[in-house]
Amino acid sequence: MTLIDDRNLDDAAEAATADQPMAAGEAAPGTKRRPGWEQALVYVVVGLPVLGLIVGVVLAINYGGISWTDAGIAFFFYLLSGFGITVGFHRFFTHQSFKTNRPLKIFLAVAGSLALEGPVIRWVADHRKHHAFSDAEGDPHSPWRFGNSTWGLLKGLAWAHTGWLFDREQTSARRWAPDLIADRDIMKINKLFPVIALSSLLAPTLMGFALTGTAKGAFTAYIWGGLVRILVVHHVTWSVNSLCHVIGERPYKTMDKASNVSWLAIVSFGESWHNLHHADPKCARHGVEKGQIDTSAAVIRMFEKAGWATDVRWPTEKRMARLRKDPAAAA
Repeated sequence: MTLIDDRNLDDAAEAATADQPMAAGEAAPGTKRRPGWEQALVYVVVGLPVLGLIVGVVLAINYGGISWTDAGIAFFFYLLSGFGITVGFHRFFTHQSFKTNRPLKIFLAVAGSLALEGPVIRWVADHRKHHAFSDAEGDPHSPWRFGNSTWGLLKGLAWAHTGWLFDREQTSARRWAPDLIADRDIMKINKLFPVIALSSLLAPTLMGFALTGTAKGAFTAYIWGGLVRILVVHHVTWSVNSLCHVIGERPYKTMDKASNVSWLAIVSFGESWHNLHHADPKCARHGVEKGQIDTSAAVIRMFEKAGWATDVRWPTEKRMARLRKDPAAAA
């Protein structure tokens, strides 16, 4: 199942160039080529948190582990940025699983940007394209890109996890996220992404200094609450792109290989119940079976009870039964 019918999205410019050969280094129709400075920044954003983890481990070994202050700061920003991605960027902005008031919309856009997974419009465009071509040609990050041989799948897993991030051909935001481009609030937040990204590192640092009153406390908070926290959020998100299209169970009918990976559910806030999500992308809850913990759905429920979220697309048993491969297996 796809979120958007690709046949209705081709514009005249793409149609006019579709059959023309591309010059060397030219972007394919419907994409744009990332400039060199932005390409270099991708390496920094992906690599710097890895360096932070190395520094953090060295500090922990030499100075008696991680302080409760650092752990608390890291956990707070992990929840803030993680739910910003799952509830905000994914279920709200990409799939429109619910509606929000203006303050919550702005909050979710800022919170998701703190994860440093890219500006909201770029993230949404990539993910909508992923659903339109899931595990087929055109999918930005399918692990089946290089075939189903052992070597091809290993290459595909590496591509789906991080490799695709370095592809200089970028998804067309005008094609895949025109609704967000038309939203003045989101356009402003999108342009402010560099500032928000820096704040994602500065805020834990300042909090560490405020709570400890020392430069050391500020630095360790920067390492654990900033860099390492971003590293964990990144790789949890990327694991959904990679692992959740290769291993796990597939109880619901989909046109791709999206699967459930239960051991990833807690840290991914319910995103790893990926099979149902691809069977019904607009559903606000991904973990619908008994025992499937979906904390993102719980947060949406909290917003709904507060009156901040409306028209939530909750699952119904009738629809779930129709989507199950074995309707008799209904919980």
